[in-house]
Amino acid sequence: MKACVDIGGTKVAVSLAGEADRRLRARRSEPTAKRGGNDAVARQILRMLGEAAAEAGLVHETDISALGVSSCGPFVLNQGQVELAAPNLCGGIAGPARGLPNDWRTALLEAPLRAHFAHLAAGALRVENDAVAALEAERRWGALQGLDHCAYLTWSTGIGVGLCVDGRVLHGKNGNAGHAGHMFVNDDASDALCGCGNVGDVEGLTAGNAFTRRFGRDAAALLGAARAGEPQALATLDELCRVLGRMLYNLVATLDLQRISVGGSVFWHHRDFLLPRLRRQIEGRLAALTTGFELVPAGLGEQVGDYAALALVD
Repeated sequence: MKACVDIGGTKVAVSLAGEADRRLRARRSEPTAKRGGNDAVARQILRMLGEAAAEAGLVHETDISALGVSSCGPFVLNQGQVELAAPNLCGGIAGPARGLPNDWRTALLEAPLRAHFAHLAAGALRVENDAVAALEAERRWGALQGLDHCAYLTWSTGIGVGLCVDGRVLHGKNGNAGHAGHMFVNDDASDALCGCGNVGDVEGLTAGNAFTRRFGRDAAALLGAARAGEPQALATLDELCRVLGRMLYNLVATLDLQRISVGGSVFWHHRDFLLPRLRRQIEGRLAALTTGFELVPAGLGEQVGDYAALALVD
């Protein structure tokens, strides 16, 4: 069986998929470990995979033939292996003001997994940024099938983007291409401290982790109030969509994209409300670049994270 791991700033999910099909089995999800040593996330994953393997009736861990890991980033490479410098996990990046219960500068990931699954060949254990992995899944099974110029956006705990141009998924020197959420957009937003240390980048302004910190209400409460017509909540949501929508327009204008699919917990549960507001920031601007472009919900819906990990090794 193939093992799938999805690491986010809020939760870790693992599941197993049969070699002969893509049905996910023995799935489990937990809040992402943020306390203890900087190997806490890796140890959590190994424990959860062991539990999933036992549930699936695997006799030995060597029955796992491949492992795909879709993770929030950015990444840093230590002797060629991925460690996480993720702003929503590593409290040592932005410091105590960010409120994370650790002082990690990075979180170990690939090295402990490779040591534990030493029977796997290099290509059978693959770690990618979660938005890049979701992009691959959306191109194979979702809303981006058949497209050579496209992107995937997650609006969730953080803001992540995966990019494909001329049929090639972009990776960059450390696998960090697509971190558009860390574009600076507002130097005056003193309440928008991102976990990366930036003040006033797209993620610090609009990500799910910013709602309570900036507005005193979590994403569900603020979006519920906006949907109910509360004027202040509506004005706040329109401003967030203006910021995020302009980031999307900049990607379209820079990369000449055909389509962007959108997922993530903040977006998905309110997609009917948010999608038209995001589209308005793109439609009608510089027709040579925006005509024929589409902004659509993720074709894989709430399962995009699970299938993202599977796409890495399928």
